[in-house]
Amino acid sequence: MAAACPVKVLTFDIWDTIVIDDSDEPKRKAMGLPPKRVARRDLLHEFLSRHEPVERRLVDLAYDVTDAAFNKVWHDHFVTWTIGQRLKITLSGLGRNLPDNDFAELVRLHEQMELDVRPSLVPGADEAIQALAKKYTLAIVSDAIVSPGRCLRELLKGEGLLDYFKCFAFSDEVGWSKPAKPMFDCITESLGCSIEQIVHIGDREHNDVGGPHALGARAILLTVAKDRGSETSKADAICRDYKDLPALVDSLNG
Repeated sequence: MAAACPVKVLTFDIWDTIVIDDSDEPKRKAMGLPPKRVARRDLLHEFLSRHEPVERRLVDLAYDVTDAAFNKVWHDHFVTWTIGQRLKITLSGLGRNLPDNDFAELVRLHEQMELDVRPSLVPGADEAIQALAKKYTLAIVSDAIVSPGRCLRELLKGEGLLDYFKCFAFSDEVGWSKPAKPMFDCITESLGCSIEQIVHIGDREHNDVGGPHALGARAILLTVAKDRGSETSKADAICRDYKDLPALVDSLNG
């Protein structure tokens, strides 16, 4: 890792870095809506039941098995299946199909769920991003677990942050997830920078610190939303308050 290389690009994770994961759940509860996990299974059961009765316990079981397989592939093979792919696997396990129009609508409702009731920003993220964009080129490198890149862009746009980012690497669009090299290749190729000129900012040691380090980038572990073991982190810096991030980046830039 070339620590002396000037910093040109800052790449940001989204979940628990810019947006607080599952911060929409209390909002859903206040609106009388079920948790997203339940709502997704409700949707599949509803769409299947339009054509032929199906036991809810079987829908839940098939959905749970698909989620377990998804997590295995995501963590071990650095691939995030799209929600459409996951639903097809679930339907296959149930021995069922849906008409194309119904299936497309089912996928859309899954993808839009975090736009219908939106999660909250990590405190201070917007001010820090605005400040950093004056000195550095900003990009997004983030996994898309249910909401695809299309919807994640809408989340950023809704917070007035989309235009601060010049390049996007979402796992559903790249075909790989962090810490796979193609996720960062997308950034270096699009922005014409070297990996050594990148500082990645995220909340997970394995994906957001170990992954960039293995490729030659630097990394800042951000603990504002959640601290996942910063006491043992190998990050180049730890950010515990977003107001400190610009100075931390400048310190890495010498």
